[in-house]
Amino acid sequence: MGKTNYKPMKEEVISEPEEYLGFGQKKKYFVLDGKKIKYLASGKKYNFSDPEEKVRAEYYFDLIEKYNYPAMRIDFEIEMPSRTPQFYADIVIYEDDEKKKPYIVVECKKDGITDAEFEQAAKQAIGNARVLKAPFAICVAGNTRRAMETEKWNDKTPEKSIITDIPISYGKIEAFRYKKGDPNWDLKVLEKQELIRALKKSHDTLWAGGKRNPTVAFDELSKIIFVKIRDEKKGRKNGEYYDFQIKTHEPAESVYKRINNIYEEAREKDPEIFKENLKVEPEELYTVVEHLQGLSLNKTDLDTKGVAFEQFMEDFFKGKNGQYFTPREIVNFAIKMMDIKNDDLVLDPACGSGGFLLHSLDKIRNDAKEYFENDEAEKYRYWHDFAQNNLFGIEINDSIARVAKMNMIIHDDGHTNVIGFDALEDIDKMNRKNPGFAKNRFDIIVTNPPFGANVKASEHPYLEKFFFGKNGKKTRANQKTEILFIERCVDFLKPRVGQMAIVLPDGILTNSSLQYVRDYLMEKTQILAVVSLPQFAFTHFGAGVKSSLVFVRKKADNERLGKPSNSAGRYPIFMAIAEHIGYDATGRKDPKNDLNKICEEFKKFKSKNKLN
Repeated sequence: MGKTNYKPMKEEVISEPEEYLGFGQKKKYFVLDGKKIKYLASGKKYNFSDPEEKVRAEYYFDLIEKYNYPAMRIDFEIEMPSRTPQFYADIVIYEDDEKKKPYIVVECKKDGITDAEFEQAAKQAIGNARVLKAPFAICVAGNTRRAMETEKWNDKTPEKSIITDIPISYGKIEAFRYKKGDPNWDLKVLEKQELIRALKKSHDTLWAGGKRNPTVAFDELSKIIFVKIRDEKKGRKNGEYYDFQIKTHEPAESVYKRINNIYEEAREKDPEIFKENLKVEPEELYTVVEHLQGLSLNKTDLDTKGVAFEQFMEDFFKGKNGQYFTPREIVNFAIKMMDIKNDDLVLDPACGSGGFLLHSLDKIRNDAKEYFENDEAEKYRYWHDFAQNNLFGIEINDSIARVAKMNMIIHDDGHTNVIGFDALEDIDKMNRKNPGFAKNRFDIIVTNPPFGANVKASEHPYLEKFFFGKNGKKTRANQKTEILFIERCVDFLKPRVGQMAIVLPDGILTNSSLQYVRDYLMEKTQILAVVSLPQFAFTHFGAGVKSSLVFVRKKADNERLGKPSNSAGRYPIFMAIAEHIGYDATGRKDPKNDLNKICEEFKKFKSKNKLN
């Protein structure tokens, strides 16, 4: 494997609502006193600003509420006898009121630690349990948890000691833990940062410190998430166990077989999403399942999922893969300017990770909330039909196309009309792959096409079929991708009504040698608006070309613009310069954002000039 400059994603610490804190204080399990937390049954007090303390407090709450252990039998910071240097068990649950017989030893770590750190912590939990002669140990690192039987643990085959979870109230060890409809053991609905951390941990497991290319790791994670969502959506009765979890004493090969079976079934039913086998080792898959098994991707609120996945992918797509990701501030602006309706057919022919499509869907979802405030069924139908039938995407990179499809599935579908294909190929070929792709068909195109690459006639015979592929009657040796994308997008738009928002390098708008491109645009379309973006708009994602957003409407055949009193073809065009766009050159948030004001002014301009 070649050397890579990729680094694991940084964790952004954002405080979020923690329900257990309110309930725990109300039930007098603990109290918060400034920066300290006091556990009332033991009288012990610790620093609550410590991330590990927050994990301990939440797990302590669960031990009482979900596992039914009495608070008077739970203690903290228990010193290990005869160990040098000194070791302390974070939590010990005892079998007796006198706290003489240790039962479970708990090691708490902050959420987001590395796999190596988690393995070390798990060994520490077992070591402490052996010293205290406790039959069970568990390592808790946020939502990643591993419970073990002390006497069955050994360094060579530690999985033989792993159980699905600690016993409930001194009871028996169960085969599985997570089951549908159970108030305590159904899958957990996530907060945004919990979901981001779960994704980050899972991706870092698969990246394996550089063993895999980060894009390949992302692809494998997409497959596993696909299985996870499919398992959650599987028809099962309340009380039935989920398949996406680790069984007591289950080896990694068995977990792999069960997860892979779900994956293969899904591939048969939807072969366009994943054409390749699951390419992870059983031990890697086992660890990712540990990270994700107790979490619900399906039930987590769509807005939470949207922001979390976007933030996760933004970090992933910086630099090398930046061409596949457009910053959300620019995407949001383009969607607002286009004013998409739920009966519009929307296309992004260079969809990358799917940002423009997802924000189009978000716009329609927000409309549904407004139009059908008290009718959940009608609200769902309004935006879900749009997702299924009106969103179309093309992405030349198969791996990134899968990311886009997964992104759509995570947001409750709309993936069926995203295809892995070269958008510059003959449209008839696309039509045979998916009949939804046709000339003169789309109401809206929103896109950020690839810049700077050359399409060579020697490699792509389709070049000669483009107007921009010829110079007079002679076929050009090559042509820039962004120029060909302009023509292809115009091909896709409906005459008279079809509108497009496209990111273009400023050279197309200013270079004298590219006048022929501007002439084509003026002939085929009405230029509605040009919004100049700052030089740094895409630098954080590996591209430094000065660009603008151009908004056009495709003219009907033989349509002429301008009033008879004007010179032929003259009409008003909205022009604006954005200096602040919500983030700076380093990617940090900027409280100033000119794009919001520009959008307001454009709406006034449209109204004044009677533009549809």
